[in-house]
Amino acid sequence: MEVSGADRRQLEGWLRSHGTPQALATRARIMLGSAAGESIRALADRLGVTQRTVCLWRRRYREAGLAGLRTLPRAGRPRRITAAKERAVLSATLRKPKAATHWSTRRLAKEVGLSRASVHRIWRKYGLQPHRVETFKFSTDPEFDRKLTEVVGLYLDPPERALVLCVDEKSQIQALNRTQPLLPMWPGLPTRRTHDYTRHGTTSLFAALEVASGKVHARCFRRHRHGEFIAFLNSLARRYPGREIHLICDNYGTHKHPAVKQWLGRPSALASPLHSDRRVVAQSGRTLVRPDHRASHPPGQLRQRAPAGGSDRPLAGALERERPTVSLDQIGCEHQT
Repeated sequence: MEVSGADRRQLEGWLRSHGTPQALATRARIMLGSAAGESIRALADRLGVTQRTVCLWRRRYREAGLAGLRTLPRAGRPRRITAAKERAVLSATLRKPKAATHWSTRRLAKEVGLSRASVHRIWRKYGLQPHRVETFKFSTDPEFDRKLTEVVGLYLDPPERALVLCVDEKSQIQALNRTQPLLPMWPGLPTRRTHDYTRHGTTSLFAALEVASGKVHARCFRRHRHGEFIAFLNSLARRYPGREIHLICDNYGTHKHPAVKQWLGRPSALASPLHSDRRVVAQSGRTLVRPDHRASHPPGQLRQRAPAGGSDRPLAGALERERPTVSLDQIGCEHQT
């Protein structure tokens, strides 16, 4: 087989491309092997195809060149759903239905005069899911881009030898003491627990996640005030002595209390290592990463000071000792971050 230089470069390009279908790549290997002088039997054995397949594509190349190697349209019923019909389905999908909250395949099929299977195929083709609803909120902060770049940059490119902690709280958690230990989950079996328990009131959980290692430092308190938050900061200072620490928190008023600012030794919360009022949490399904991020300002260090505010209560101390029979169950209310 004689293959021209331009065709050889095109065939080699098909083999190098990751998006080339395997059927077309096999045909390219047949043509390149034939041009190199391999016999039909040797090509069939090496590529794992029949000799009839090798002869077929050699003949197709002689008749039509590279175009003959591509798959021809199959015989069958002509297409009935035209591009105009698809545009009608797409246009109707983007409009709100008159007597319903969203479109269904049956409702839209009746509207446009197609079968619901056809509507479903068009939705899948263009990636439309009108039954799904996601929430969003536009920020009115004029400095949102700068804050976003700083916080995301701190996650992706922290200062050298610095520790980045993501801090969050969960209040109103039930402290339940089970009569028997929890039975672990097994394949085919969920986690099992006893129906009876003793309720020890509610507690508030303060947790700091090490972004680099995934470790969590947590403490429980009876109340959720700035005094408990300062006590939690003291525990962080004791756990990471002499370390340069960045804390990323939300806009909760506890984090911006004057006592917290005084503990940090900074006149303004915006300049503190807490990065208060600058938190951007990477949640599932939301991507807030930009390629032009920059590193954050050099932070101060968390300095250990005398605890200000509340102290550990018996309940908090019992939970911090990680008793195996104590579990934390959330009260039936939605928690928003």
